[in-house]
Parts: sequence; structure tokens; C-alpha cells
Amino acid sequence: MKNKKAGLSSTRINRIRAQGYFAYTDQEITELAWGNRFAYILCTSLVITGVATASVPLLSGMMTVAFGGVVLPNHPFDYIYNYWLRRFWKGPKLPRRSNQLKFACANATAMLAAIVYMFYSGNTMVGYLLGVFFAVMASLVSSIDLCIPSVIYNAMFKIRLSPKI
Repeated sequence: MKNKKAGLSSTRINRIRAQGYFAYTDQEITELAWGNRFAYILCTSLVITGVATASVPLLSGMMTVAFGGVVLPNHPFDYIYNYWLRRFWKGPKLPRRSNQLKFACANATAMLAAIVYMFYSGNTMVGYLLGVFFAVMASLVSSIDLCIPSVIYNAMFKIRLSPKI
């Protein structure tokens, strides 16, 4: 069902809200949607390239970027969006990353560390299997805004979505 006021489906709005955007209205979420997705699309593309080529340096770099998403107020690629790209797209500045998204970045860091280790140690089949699993999970948030780690975080801490209209 389309939400006429917001321009996004209520399902997509709820998926973005589950990423920690509880205090935002449907319209504000709509305005943030592309910028929020930018970091995921860029990360997913680079990780898929790294897995396809079994590139330890590229995957190590992406692990560092994911770790930056845990320790910095924003994901490292949010800074690219906020200070450069949003001016071209006339989008709003992305807010600080929520605990849900920091949890997702912590999971990505651990998974990328495992993938890097597998490729580095010569266990390429396991590296590819973990890499494909990671790529599928990352593709879900990049394409349909479904962030499984955010859903897990909300379930662990019994956080319920309360829509703002």
C-alpha cells in the first residue's frame, strides 16, 4: 500500500524506521531514504567486487570502513554523501547513525574479518560462501531497505516500532 503523503510504501517506511529512525515522520524518512541507502549501495558494490576477486586488500579496506561505522558518529560513506553528494541531489543531511545501524556495522566488521581470514589463509571456498551470504544480506538493505541486523537489535532490546504520521 502506497503512503500518498510520504511517497514510499508503508512497508519500506517501516523497514527504514526499524533502522533506528523512530523520531522521524513518514515524509522525513522519504527525504532521507536515498541518502540512507547510499552507504549500503557503495559498500555492497565494493564487497561484491572484493569477494568476486578474492581481494584481501579490498575486503580489509571495507572491514575498516565498516568498523568506522561503529566508532564514528556517521558511517564513513555518509560523510561523502553529507558533504558532497547531497548538494547535487538537494537532499537533507543524514543524521548520526542509530544504535541499530552501528550494530549492523559491527556485524559487518566481524563477517568481513572472517571472510578476509578465509581468503588470506587459503580457505577460498569458505571465503566465497561467507562472501555470498554477506553479499545477499547487504543486497537486502541496499535494494529493499531490509536490514536484518537492525531487526535482530530491535528484537534483542524489545524495541517496538511506533509510526510517526
